[in-house]
Amino acid sequence: MTAIQSTGLIIFATIALFAWNRLPPIAVACLAAVSLWAAGLVTLDQAFAGFGDRAVLFIASLFVVSAALEKTGVTAWAGQVLMARTGENNSTRLLLILMIAVGGLTSLVSGSGAVAALMPVAVIAAVRMGQSPGQLLMPLAFSAHAGANLLLTGAPKNFLVSEALEDAGLEGFAFAEFALVGVPLLAGTVLIVLLFGKRLLPSQSGARLPADFSRHAQTLVEHYGLSDGLFRLRVRKSSPLVGLLPENIDLAGSGDLQVMAVQTSASGLPVRGRTITSEDYLLVRGAAQSVAEAASRLHLAVREDASSEGGNPAFNRRSGLAEVMIPPRSGLIGQRMYPGLATEDGDLIVLAVQRGGEEIDYSKPELKAGDTILLEGSWEALDRRLDDPDVLVVDSPDLVRRQAVPMGPGAGIAVATLLGLVVMLAFNIVPPAVAGLVSACVLVGAGVVTVDQAYRAVHWTTVILVGAMMPISTAMMESGTATFVADQLVSVIGAAGPTALLAGLFLLTAFLGQVMSNTATTMLVIPIAMAAAAGMHIAPQPVLMSLCIAGSASFMTPIATTTNMMVMGPGGYQFGDYWKLGTPLMAWFFVVAVFIVPLIWPL
Repeated sequence: MTAIQSTGLIIFATIALFAWNRLPPIAVACLAAVSLWAAGLVTLDQAFAGFGDRAVLFIASLFVVSAALEKTGVTAWAGQVLMARTGENNSTRLLLILMIAVGGLTSLVSGSGAVAALMPVAVIAAVRMGQSPGQLLMPLAFSAHAGANLLLTGAPKNFLVSEALEDAGLEGFAFAEFALVGVPLLAGTVLIVLLFGKRLLPSQSGARLPADFSRHAQTLVEHYGLSDGLFRLRVRKSSPLVGLLPENIDLAGSGDLQVMAVQTSASGLPVRGRTITSEDYLLVRGAAQSVAEAASRLHLAVREDASSEGGNPAFNRRSGLAEVMIPPRSGLIGQRMYPGLATEDGDLIVLAVQRGGEEIDYSKPELKAGDTILLEGSWEALDRRLDDPDVLVVDSPDLVRRQAVPMGPGAGIAVATLLGLVVMLAFNIVPPAVAGLVSACVLVGAGVVTVDQAYRAVHWTTVILVGAMMPISTAMMESGTATFVADQLVSVIGAAGPTALLAGLFLLTAFLGQVMSNTATTMLVIPIAMAAAAGMHIAPQPVLMSLCIAGSASFMTPIATTTNMMVMGPGGYQFGDYWKLGTPLMAWFFVVAVFIVPLIWPL
């Protein structure tokens, strides 16, 4: 068996195993890489070189950037803005805005970067609208393919075709010249998805949806009977409370008002071992009218925090609420627990205790197994309770903060890092892998994400899949398989005319693009396209632009592009889900490449 036959057999077997969907995608990809080595088609170094490839490092770093945006509440803010503009139940408008946004962003950065930045926003928006992420994420990836043709910076293949013209002594494509076909491609992609997406995409995916914590504070307040009010009152300089010890505060005559804690303005920790000063504040519980009367009489100001969720002062960028349950054999069983009590280290305050869904009798406040406690404190303190064996945290404070608190601590650094990444990629200051790694290191170094959080943020299935599939491209080029297929195609259709040539080159490039990177595919076909154009005495510009469009038409399989693979896990897609929506999009890209391109750049 020749090298070409062996390569073709392994490729077809790999595609068949992916389509069979009985083996994990990672296992199939790794098996393909090992098979290529066993058949002598690639060396051992080439078989595993993909795991250290620059593209793999770039993709991994993008997951870290995406995690930082999500952790700091940037994606929560973007999701809120998006939902405000689209409406609570307008899924069509949501999809339209997402697709246009990712298409425009892809024109400046890589498709992987654009999808990584907007994927968390899409998932959060889907959850809040009660919709499957599978209805949003594949259109997100496919819009990135179209957006890559808007500007010269959209994808490496754009540089390659422009450089080919310059090498031939012609003028390369201008920076925005790609938009002449990029705009129709993106518009057609959006239209096709809006018309047929719901029928062609899985209505229910296998992805496990995250809980919707967008109204978490309001839910807890209502559940624990705090609807009458939880307020922060700032102590003014003229207040008679200045100079008093916290335990000496007397709110007699203030109705049902209850002081939960006196906290410092800087850290939010309870005031201990000193008297109250101006700028400290009281966390009080009671009716709004009682609070207003006490604030007027004691010279207190109601603390307003623009970052508070649902108007709740105990839920903001610095502090939040958490619900914990007392498990059997907990060391807290039998201990007294009542509102206003602070934990031993003073970083958390008890707001309410319930047993069986009802507030306990505080005349007998001893805890029992199954009791639930509502705690207030800094997000860092709430996170630490995850490791406390005496309580079970009902909802992870970290997950709650990511969804419900927009633009939290570190958001400025995360946004600045993202903008820096965009600038580095748009102006080609450094290679993409360097830009991604620098951005990830800045975020870790600044403490926006920890090393462990960065490691957990990486979607390792995608990273391993990309690295393991790269040897296929190497084997196709080194064995002569790709050149053989290209030469045969051109020899068959070359005499049929320019339109047939464009159609043949499109089909060849698009077919190879389902198993090879579009950059490698474009590099392979460019010499053939230039030679064919010269032999047929036609202008190379339309031929190369058609080739560039074909390089973006990688819709049929999840292994076609990194963006396709990135959305596979979060969207819960299977191998066979891609071709259903990919087929009409492929047809539209074919129409633009074969029939519209010659109208703009005459043959």
